[in-house]
Amino acid sequence: MKYTDERFADLQLLRYRLNGFEQLSLSQKKLVYYLSKATLYGRDITFDQFGRYNLRIRKMLEAIYTDKAVDHDSDDFRAMEVYLKRVWFSNGIYHHYGCEKFLPTFSADWLWQTLNQVGVKRLPLCDGETLCSLRDELFPVIFDPQVLPKRVNKADGEDLVKTSACHFYEGVTQQEAEAFYQQLKTAAQDDQQPVSYGLNSTLVKDGDGIHECLWSANGRYGNAIRHICHWLEKAAEVAENERQQRVIRLLIDYYQTGDLRLFNDYCIEWVGEHDGRIDFINGFIEVYGDPLGLKGSWEGLVEYKDMEATRRTQTISSNAQWFEDHSPVDPRFRKPVVKGVTANAICAAMLGGDEYPSTAIGINLPNADWIRAEYGSKSVTITNITDAYNKAARGNGFKEEFVIDNATLLLVEKYGDQCDELHTDLHECLGHGSGQLLPGTDPDSLKAYGNTIEEARADLFALYYMADKKLIELGLLPNDEAYHSHYYTYIMNGLMTQLIRIEPGHDIEEAHMRNRSLIAHWCYEQGDVIRLVRREGKTYVHIRDYKGLRSLFAKLLAEIQRIKSEGDYEAARQLVERYAVRVDAELHQEVLERYRRLDLAPYKGFINPVLTPVYNVQGEISDIQIDYTESYAHQMLRYGQEYGTL
Repeated sequence: MKYTDERFADLQLLRYRLNGFEQLSLSQKKLVYYLSKATLYGRDITFDQFGRYNLRIRKMLEAIYTDKAVDHDSDDFRAMEVYLKRVWFSNGIYHHYGCEKFLPTFSADWLWQTLNQVGVKRLPLCDGETLCSLRDELFPVIFDPQVLPKRVNKADGEDLVKTSACHFYEGVTQQEAEAFYQQLKTAAQDDQQPVSYGLNSTLVKDGDGIHECLWSANGRYGNAIRHICHWLEKAAEVAENERQQRVIRLLIDYYQTGDLRLFNDYCIEWVGEHDGRIDFINGFIEVYGDPLGLKGSWEGLVEYKDMEATRRTQTISSNAQWFEDHSPVDPRFRKPVVKGVTANAICAAMLGGDEYPSTAIGINLPNADWIRAEYGSKSVTITNITDAYNKAARGNGFKEEFVIDNATLLLVEKYGDQCDELHTDLHECLGHGSGQLLPGTDPDSLKAYGNTIEEARADLFALYYMADKKLIELGLLPNDEAYHSHYYTYIMNGLMTQLIRIEPGHDIEEAHMRNRSLIAHWCYEQGDVIRLVRREGKTYVHIRDYKGLRSLFAKLLAEIQRIKSEGDYEAARQLVERYAVRVDAELHQEVLERYRRLDLAPYKGFINPVLTPVYNVQGEISDIQIDYTESYAHQMLRYGQEYGTL
């Protein structure tokens, strides 16, 4: 099977295989298929959430790309093709990871001349709109670097709502948005089961004042949501058990009404369903795309358990109380009783929305702290995605270039993949679910810094326990040397190699990158445990004391958990701004030059398999076939045609 499909810009497309799919029953295969259709119908929602002009720009460029009257052999057309592929990949005109607007290398004059060659009926024109008005609206957004330059801005001291291009707010300032939701929380301060205020709405200021436009079957994004519900209904009919069916029907009820209390009910029912082999994520979930950390980007994932690999994750989750009790944090911040922690290794069967084409390798949900405390959480490690990444990375020269010496390189080669998978398990299965808020602490009190602090907390939990003899006792690591491999690559990434994803002169913006930078730079500053050394004109990470590094992880974890548990906004701000944001320009330039010589793509994403039902003579589905051969461009154009709802 070919795993590498295509490269362009800073991106590489891979394929993932549905290992063991043929072993599923016909009913399970049908469930996967129906849930996959529900996953793909949310695509346009994500495009719109990531920028109010994204859908129109995508449709305009797709019309050009597929028009036979346009010259496809010119340099400008080829540049437009790369730009369109980036738009597809990022669900809009902003880099999927860095959030900065990527600028085209074709000219505005060429685009205007080409638009005049395309049939007007094929262009995304509103009633009464002219080609000139389309140009006047979209060209500045595409070509002017000063117009809506960032999807998510987290620069300290700026109005994060006004300066972010994401389409979660219309006409409001950061102060107005924060005041609006604080008023709702204050009015419900005695609520023992609070809703996730703002999760599924656009906050709008207009002639009627400040109000929410709900994302629901009869509200904003209604056409897409109604299609999602249609396929969820079909999925409910072939659910594996009654509880799984209730989960799906609660999600439909929530989509139809937009009622966040129904979303709570859905999350509680979902986290308690363990018997089925098939599971899914579908909805407005993660809040990384909102500078205030309130609004959920739409995402979808269909999954089925990888039975062999799940034995590892279940070993971890079955010992959750031991890990919580032995955490180096203040006992006040530990959970006295860990409830409902479940963990599975899964195969992804379909990716959608904010999980496509770039996807996570592990997920822990639900996000509401009180649901985690009362009902537990579900964690997944996505084995077929990790497998595709690992196959693509073998023999590419990256480790040889940046690892300090052969002895360390041998450790990384021997234990690296195993430790990476274990870190993901610990991070997702236990890290996010560990600890507790003190009574009265607002879970949103850390505001724009909340996502970075939460990811640092989960990473530190995993890093601390990676060196614990308990993992050897449980058979998860072979010896007390293996963790050295992971400590080294983690610090190397946080101090150096993740900089390949940053443009020269830019700060670190993305929450996961800030988290790694925070941990690595904080530990680097604490003494002589970590050094940056020069050898033959190149900089390398040298870890002098691995046990000492573990002690530093413990100390920082204790402080990060305190910040989270107490809602200490100022301490969070100081930690993130001091250690997580700034980039050493000289080191950055060196890392970029060394990486450039390797001729690698720093970002990777995936082409989905095509699931096609096979019908018998009675017109009933008798099987689901899988095709891995669809090209990236064909898949994106097909999705635009089949699943375009907005």
